[in-house]
Amino acid sequence: MGERLIVIGGVAAGMSAASQAKRRNKDLEVVVFERDPHISYGACGIPYYLGDVIKDPNSLLVLPLEKARKERGIDVRINHEVVELDAKNKKVKVLNKEENKEFEMEFDRLVYTTGASPIRLNVPGGELENIFYLRTLKDGLRIKQFLVEEKPRKAVLVGAGFIGLEVAENLKRIGLDVTVIELLPHALGTMDPDISKIATDEMEKNGVKFLFETKVEGFEGEDGKVKRVITNNGTVEADFVLVGIGVKPNVELAKEAGIELGETGAIKTNDYLRTNFHYIFAAGDCAEYKHRITGKPAFVPLALNANRSGRYAGANAAFDRDVEKFPGTLGSAVAKLFGVEIARTGLSTVEAERAGIDFESVVITDHTQAGYYPTKEKITVKLLAEKPSGRLIGAMLAGGKGTGLRIDVLATALHNNMTIKELSEIDLAYAPPFAPTWDPILIAANVGKKKFR
Repeated sequence: MGERLIVIGGVAAGMSAASQAKRRNKDLEVVVFERDPHISYGACGIPYYLGDVIKDPNSLLVLPLEKARKERGIDVRINHEVVELDAKNKKVKVLNKEENKEFEMEFDRLVYTTGASPIRLNVPGGELENIFYLRTLKDGLRIKQFLVEEKPRKAVLVGAGFIGLEVAENLKRIGLDVTVIELLPHALGTMDPDISKIATDEMEKNGVKFLFETKVEGFEGEDGKVKRVITNNGTVEADFVLVGIGVKPNVELAKEAGIELGETGAIKTNDYLRTNFHYIFAAGDCAEYKHRITGKPAFVPLALNANRSGRYAGANAAFDRDVEKFPGTLGSAVAKLFGVEIARTGLSTVEAERAGIDFESVVITDHTQAGYYPTKEKITVKLLAEKPSGRLIGAMLAGGKGTGLRIDVLATALHNNMTIKELSEIDLAYAPPFAPTWDPILIAANVGKKKFR
């Protein structure tokens, strides 16, 4: 009998791990247990499905179930929840939710990819109907059904993170009155306020209302349905509430099994994504990884991190050999909010200060295209560089069309430990429809390097 790899969780990290392991070791039996009815979908597309930009939710499915089974040879079992993990004896107890029956299965190696869950608001009235949390495609389908059938008019979004603001934009586009409530004094808490304000100013111009430094203290309703959000700054009417105040890693099963958690509260892994049980790996939004700038563990639940870590975990689990070292994370992210594109990579000012790094920063505003080009738009670039070395440690962008994906140049620079002087020397492409002769990235680097002479 051949060896068996079990993967707990079948979305981004799980299916990446299963596919990579099977690709590298065709003799390996790979079994995936997914507790929901969907596998391998683009969760980041759900806000655009809610806003009718994406019409068919099936288009969000990256790897169809039957393709995974027949073409990739993976034994994928949906609506199957692992309810117990016996790490020492290498077996799992699984609930078949369709038949309401439990069974056990042994494994030789296991990849733990249970993802993360929304942090819930523990306030009076939190149990009322029409208060939603968005994490899975199942959640998205339920919210969409509500929007279509109940036709709410006043939406309140609690939390101003990337997903929350993307949902706010899309709900506004389909005609809802939208208010965003945020405990912090600015949106996008992983970014600096001077950069995030460019995005929120744009959203306010398009009719989205913001209440900053505002705490939700409860909900009130009628006939069991939410009607009002109670805050420390007054009451906001609402017939639809979406709470997005962050996520927490799903580690309960791992913790009970004796798998060690890290300082972030997510599963502790080594450079090859092994846990303290050498035959158990962890990947995706339930695990922590090394941050490339600080060298310390970080919990960064982003889509590419999940897919990347899953692939590396699968490669190492295929033959139980350390073949692919996970390179770590920079926390790179990008979003489009009406006419503004906003992006970040590396550390923000607050994160750099928290890490005890002495640094300088530079901010410039220029244009996305040549100054004489008729469709040029403003772009703001912020760079952070370590003192005295000048090593880049973070970057943020905000501006019009053509801004967002410039972050990839900066992520590449950070990945390779470049200094701000080295960034200023890069030969970037130029043509009037794409950039000024001196790209805004180069302008920022040229201004910034003067601080390191």
